[in-house]
This record gives sequence, C-alpha cells and structure tokens, in this order.
Amino acid sequence: MKKIIVLLAIILAPVALMAQKFVFVDTEYILKNIPAYEAANEQLNALSQKYEAEIKAKMQEVESLYETYRTESVFLTADMKVKKENEIVEKERLAKKLQQSYFGQDGELYKQREVLIRPIQDQVYNAISAIAKEKNYSAIFDKSSNIGLMYNEPNLDISDQVLTRLGYNK
Repeated sequence: MKKIIVLLAIILAPVALMAQKFVFVDTEYILKNIPAYEAANEQLNALSQKYEAEIKAKMQEVESLYETYRTESVFLTADMKVKKENEIVEKERLAKKLQQSYFGQDGELYKQREVLIRPIQDQVYNAISAIAKEKNYSAIFDKSSNIGLMYNEPNLDISDQVLTRLGYNK
C-alpha cells in the first residue's frame, strides 16, 4: 500500500506543480505610474529638505558659538568658560534631539510617510491580491525587489493589470 501511495505521489507531483501559476509584478513601476504616489513623494522630499535646512541652521549656530568661544576663551574666567561650554553642549544636544524628532524611527518624516504613502501601497497590495484570487495565481513575485529573481517571462508581468485595476493608465 505504501508503495502505491509513493508511486502516485511521484507521478502526480509534476502535474500538481504544473497547475500552479506564477506571475510577476513590478511595484516600483506601478507606483511611478500613480500620480498620487509621485505627488506624495514630492511632498515628502520638500518636507525633508525643510527639516534638513532647519537642522543645518541649528548646527551652524552651534558651530558659530564654538568659534566665538574659541576666540574669546583667553579672556574668559573659568566659570564663564564652563557656562559657555555648557551652553554650546546644550544647543548641540537640542539640535540632535530635533534631528531625531524629524528623521528618527518615529519621527515626523516617518509619520508623514505613513499618512501619505501607506494608503497607496495598501491599494496596490489589495489590487494585486484581487487579481491573484480572480486568476487563481499561486504566487506573485515582485520584480523591483530583485530578491532571488533571475529571469522572468515578460508576458507573466501583471503590473499593467494592477494599474488598470487601480484606474490608472501607463
């Protein structure tokens, strides 16, 4: 009995594998063809530049204070030196704290990215999932991530179908 089951498994395994459908999608291509995504990226870039300019100004202020301190340190008493040094260190700490609040893991830029980009990415994922269920695909690989993808047939790329599902054209 075991021999028959093993024999059937060996015979039917290639048939089962042939029944599976694999297609590819290029999420980078899809996102670049969604105007809302491009607009969100531009908005994030503008915000990032604004934050960078603000932090750069704070760091230049720290640098200026340090240069002033270096030139005047000869004329300062020990207490005044300590006071100036503490002022410089505190300004630098505040600038780094501001940088962390803008660009850190839970910073403003990350939060804005979640607000602007995440809904678009979710729409793309939902469209891909819907197509996969409709067409009974076993797996969909993302070409843009290049993880383990060596070759794919262009006719297996469903990126344009995803864009159509989302209501966009090339």
